[in-house]
Amino acid sequence: QKRLALRLRRYCVLLLVERPIETTMLRPTHPPPLLLLLLALLAAHLIPPAAARPLVRHVRSTHEFDRLLRKHAAETGLPVIVDFYSDGCGPCRMIAPAFKQLAKEIGQDRAVFTKVDMNDPKTYELAQRYGVRSMPTFVFFYNGRKVNEFSGAGEQQLRQFTQEVVRRSDTENVVLKRGTLDDYYQEKDATKSAGDIDKVYAKCAGMTKENPKQECVGGAATQLVRGLKKKYGQGPKLVPRFTDEDRIPSAGGAADKKKESGGGTKSGGGGGGGG
Repeated sequence: QKRLALRLRRYCVLLLVERPIETTMLRPTHPPPLLLLLLALLAAHLIPPAAARPLVRHVRSTHEFDRLLRKHAAETGLPVIVDFYSDGCGPCRMIAPAFKQLAKEIGQDRAVFTKVDMNDPKTYELAQRYGVRSMPTFVFFYNGRKVNEFSGAGEQQLRQFTQEVVRRSDTENVVLKRGTLDDYYQEKDATKSAGDIDKVYAKCAGMTKENPKQECVGGAATQLVRGLKKKYGQGPKLVPRFTDEDRIPSAGGAADKKKESGGGTKSGGGGGGGG
């Protein structure tokens, strides 16, 4: 790569220095297309790409942890898998490579893997909040809530619980739009008033904790559609709540664009990257 950069730089210098005098002094000219192309290639090799979120993020404070849960509940729908550990803990060191490997296998667009150091006074409050009494302890969050946990360095159990919460996240990544429900009742039961539909939709939306748009989403939406299908023979159509772009973990992902434009909470901290 260094050799290629040097060659490109040499060609750029030759084009600038050895151009005929009549073209450089007698009339103003624009840089030749070949020179522009070489300059672009040189810049591409010399400027490093933007860093993406690390496979495993180290959370440095209780505030950062809370922001992380809120962000992924409201903006990506991704589950958050947390390893409560200590550097002086032998089983913690033993399971750490498996935790990182699992994060790589699952993919950053399907789950968020984090570590919390129990010896850090800035995060010790989290241990009390979630009842962590031994290390390592793995806690699994979905939609901002704890859905599972276990203690010990059991890789098989870690994989099992991770796959369960990831499948749930994939399955429940749906939303029932209000307009869709209106059209559905217009076709299936025109006796339903706008007020009746409001109550049905509000009840569904209220079943999801982190739901800033107050939409009928996730398991509540699936349950409502299942009940309507049983009653009327067919249910309203569900659509994806979060797109693949929303779940992109890189620094330039859609979730980060929302954050920068004020559509979400800016996450900071420890492991770097965009949340």
